[in-house]
Parts: sequence; structure tokens; C-alpha cells
Amino acid sequence: MKDIIKQEPTCEQELIAIKDSLEILGGKWKLRIMRHLNNHVAENNTFKKIQREVEGISAKMLSKELQDLETNLLVTRTVMNTRPVTVSYAITEYGTSVFPVTETLVQWGLNHREKIKV
Repeated sequence: MKDIIKQEPTCEQELIAIKDSLEILGGKWKLRIMRHLNNHVAENNTFKKIQREVEGISAKMLSKELQDLETNLLVTRTVMNTRPVTVSYAITEYGTSVFPVTETLVQWGLNHREKIKV
């Protein structure tokens, strides 16, 4: 059996990967929504609850961002059997794979704020 040697990605592949990551996770709201869902995993995260707690997001933007996150398998959408119909959102196991990256961003952001403090 031949050993499979994993090749390091080329610079072009790395740049494409960064572009893909930023397209999926970029913008003002996606990471904030995901962080909210992760921090409230034991709760019923309805659309209204998320909109209330992710300060400043409009219903239209929240709907778009949740749809994008669901399309990319980072969030699940569950329609509850209630009257009126309630929709609940949760972060997926795959979605949690983003958090080591965001932890690094959080730490960098905290350090940066400290560094530029006058």
C-alpha cells in the first residue's frame, strides 16, 4: 500500500480558502449570531429571541444571515409544532468548528484595543 503524502496548500489555494472563509463568515452579523447561539445552546433560540439579543440587527438581515448560515451547514432551523408556528435555531456541530478561529480573533481584537488605547 502506498503512503499518501499530504501536500501543503499552494499560496493560491490558501488565498482561495481565505476568500471562501470570509465570504461565509464575513460581515457584521454572522459571527455574532453564531456566538449567540453557542452561548445559549440550552435555550430555545427563536427568531424573535435572537433578534432581541443580537442588538441592532433588523428582521430582514437576521433572516438573510440565518438562511446563509443554514445553507452552509453552520446552523439548523427547526419548525416547532405550535400555534402560532415557532421556528428555533441552533448551532450545528460543524458550526462549532468555527470557534477556535473566533477565539483567536477575540484575543487579537482585545490585544489590539489595548495596544491602540490612548
